[in-house]
Amino acid sequence: MHPYRSHTCAALTPGDVGNTVRLSGWVHRIRDHGGLLFIDLRDHYGLTQLVIDPDSPAFKSAEDVRAEWVIRVDGRVKARTPETVNANLPTGHIEVYVEELEVLGEARELPLPVFGEPDYPEDIRLRYRFLDLRRESLHANIVKRTKIVAAMRRRMGEIGFGEYSTPILTASSPEGARDFLVPSRIHPGKFFALPQAPQQYKQLLMVAGFDRYFQIAPCFRDEDPRADRLPGEFYQLDLEMSFVTQEDVWDTMAPVITGIFEEFAEGKPVTKEWPRIPYDTAIRKYGSDKPDLRNPIEMQAVTEHFAGSGFKVFAGQIADDPKVEVWAIPASTGGSRAFCDRMNAWAQGEGQPGLGYIFFKDGQGSGPIAKNIGEERTVAIRDQLGLKDGDAVFFVCGRPDKFYKFAGEARTKVGTDLNLVDTERFELCWIVDFPFYEWSEEEKRVDFAHNPFSMPRGGLEALRTQDPLTIKAYQYDAVCNGFEIASGSIRNQEPETMVAAFELTGKSREEVEEQFGGLYRAFQYGAPPHGGAAFGVDRIVMLLCGVQNLREITLFPMNQQAEDLLMGAPSPASPRQLRELHIRVNVPEKK
Repeated sequence: MHPYRSHTCAALTPGDVGNTVRLSGWVHRIRDHGGLLFIDLRDHYGLTQLVIDPDSPAFKSAEDVRAEWVIRVDGRVKARTPETVNANLPTGHIEVYVEELEVLGEARELPLPVFGEPDYPEDIRLRYRFLDLRRESLHANIVKRTKIVAAMRRRMGEIGFGEYSTPILTASSPEGARDFLVPSRIHPGKFFALPQAPQQYKQLLMVAGFDRYFQIAPCFRDEDPRADRLPGEFYQLDLEMSFVTQEDVWDTMAPVITGIFEEFAEGKPVTKEWPRIPYDTAIRKYGSDKPDLRNPIEMQAVTEHFAGSGFKVFAGQIADDPKVEVWAIPASTGGSRAFCDRMNAWAQGEGQPGLGYIFFKDGQGSGPIAKNIGEERTVAIRDQLGLKDGDAVFFVCGRPDKFYKFAGEARTKVGTDLNLVDTERFELCWIVDFPFYEWSEEEKRVDFAHNPFSMPRGGLEALRTQDPLTIKAYQYDAVCNGFEIASGSIRNQEPETMVAAFELTGKSREEVEEQFGGLYRAFQYGAPPHGGAAFGVDRIVMLLCGVQNLREITLFPMNQQAEDLLMGAPSPASPRQLRELHIRVNVPEKK
């Protein structure tokens, strides 16, 4: 017999009754039933109930055992009596009567519990992550993650993509988030950077003729953490295709991602045909370029019903500024003064002056706005939005570019508080036709709104003749349940168009050639039209595991201060290391 186990803790069935077996694992739980000891033994695969009676040679050793000790047992498999069968456990029809027990590893008093799912302080969980990972839900999430990644690889291979690994040590990029820099010992004073994404390398692969590339790519960005973005590193399903339009990318990848969701959604409905929503439409309907389509609320402009009305707060703004609009947020079943007052208080808590509303009962609109604009305008608003008694509508007024984010947050708040959101489904879509440029108020210049390597609609002519802020790009995002899960574009593979695109942001031809020399040179030697995308592995896993924080699907995450509490990173370099790297540290004084 194997020195540690003949079976795993999930393998035994009624067919093994009468056999002598050997199991090893962690002591999950101990119960003393009047001298008869029951131990739930756990390993990676599952649980098996052990029974040790006082006549067993193992009884004395079993009395010393504590939770999370690692033990090896030999025993005989017996069938449970009908009243003790646990149908929720794969091994619930059997138990093992222990004849021999060996302690393989003792455990000190635990700094956090492993049994159950307690809410425990983050710093303790991360410092003792090896214990935290033993918890059932977190362990299951990590296992599910590995299966999702394996399914991604399988599905990409099935449709003709090759997996190619790109460098981890690369050049610093002047665009995007902050780089993690790596000093070069061999080249004093020079630095590598960890890749924010394999963007340039995958485009070079297309120029090199590889046609269909993918990679489960590690990416590194020195940016602040948040619930849906971990500090340090993350992974993406990165892909690129040659001789394609953006429609080809959509038609290729939507079935792959739909299939992934269907495979791991545990029966929840998944979008089959992804809607393609223009960016401008998404902003006006949902107040976001990553809308949660499970929320049925769609905003509409109702400016005309307030222009010249008795509600001077809105009417005055409309008269003074032709860019001012009034947007309506319909709230089915929200037609009570109590709910409307709560929404108004919420808006004030968000730094807004309030949130105007009308609610409908007894065939008429109620509230201060209804009184000020009159019955005819109130009815027109109700009819436009398809509202009825028991419903309400909220209003925001101003320039849309200033208020759309708040309007989107209000839409989310209304949909959530009124339980209008169907949380038991996955709604996927493409957001398309992003603006190529945006105005940087901080730097007082035009800047890229999305990916600087994208192809502008209209190409070089558009860059030379159009107002930059009106140019759209062949750029697109994939969105699921309010989370951006992918970003991609058709790339700009024309050297002169590339230079012209950067010149509008203030870079010279010389700067483009210097900073993006690899791509720029490659495009001189026959670059095919190409495009691709990058799907966030972490966010997809988070959605499929039904958790709200990426730390719940990541093996060894950092904390909110970008520290690895388990390994003690980041840590100071030794004087010898600094001398070898020709680096002197200049740490700012603590205030």
